[in-house]
Amino acid sequence: MISPASSLLPADARGRRDQSADQMRKTAEDFEASFLSQMLKPMFEGLQTDGPFGGGEGETTWRSFLIDAMAKQAVKAGGIGLADTVMTEMLKMQEQAG
Repeated sequence: MISPASSLLPADARGRRDQSADQMRKTAEDFEASFLSQMLKPMFEGLQTDGPFGGGEGETTWRSFLIDAMAKQAVKAGGIGLADTVMTEMLKMQEQAG
């Protein structure tokens, strides 16, 4: 089975570059998750962590991990399309180098 990322490569290069295309896809998805995480952070800045249902200092300490997990889950569910654009640009750069 040919991965969607490798289908963008010329037919003669698919066999040689499947591994690197998969690695590029993972890198593009990691970049999108990092971007989304940065965009989500301001949404949580000012939230109070006290009160009967607040997590106190623990919530404040671990909030960045929650935001990162939400961003990764968003990418896993399809993301916002940034990974596709990054992947396309990475493939273009690889073709120009080769």
